[in-house]
Amino acid sequence: MHILIIEDDDEIARLTEMYLQSEGYQTTVINDGSEAISAIESLSPDLVLLDLMLPGVDGIEICKRARTFYFGPILVLTAREDDISEVSLLKLGADDYLRKPAKPHVMSARIEALLRRTISLTEKKVETSANTIVINHETLSVEVNSQLINLTTSEYDLLVLLADRKGEIVSREECIQALRGIDYDVTDRSIDMRISGLRRKLNDEKQPYRVIKTVRSKGYLLVNE
Repeated sequence: MHILIIEDDDEIARLTEMYLQSEGYQTTVINDGSEAISAIESLSPDLVLLDLMLPGVDGIEICKRARTFYFGPILVLTAREDDISEVSLLKLGADDYLRKPAKPHVMSARIEALLRRTISLTEKKVETSANTIVINHETLSVEVNSQLINLTTSEYDLLVLLADRKGEIVSREECIQALRGIDYDVTDRSIDMRISGLRRKLNDEKQPYRVIKTVRSKGYLLVNE
């Protein structure tokens, strides 16, 4: 597995690379934000570990640009003083985030969860259909009414989870567990933000929802028609 580390602090980058290599990962380090987009495009890493505060082009802009062509997981590293919320990071296309200084074993657990999720999705059947949605697991693409739509990795994963259980209620707890791979406080609002993003891209923003329904106090249901 190849991880692209985008970090301008030489010491943090060196220690992160050493730790990840000791865990068996292949790594590449980029120190300048202006080189990040071309590196993501040319290397096609299995995961991007992205610092927000970078020279040249900052991590926020890199995340936005990368999501136009890169569908792998992006794990963002943010300093505690960074004035950006989890909601904003998810909207930008990040799959998860860690506050600096990140403990190595916690970072490793998050990386493993993101990669495990990606691998399990690619091993599924070629296509899943529900409502007017067709999910292609080989190309990791989604079509709605035969029109290709652009989803973040987390939005794609959540849609696959709901589509696999179309017509059934999937609880928020199950969504959190499936997407992050470890137990989180069920008051975590990130799932709601991903559902909101999915509805927007599926043209399902107005109530009553036609595609993804909210079942009060229980979870979400992908309508199967």
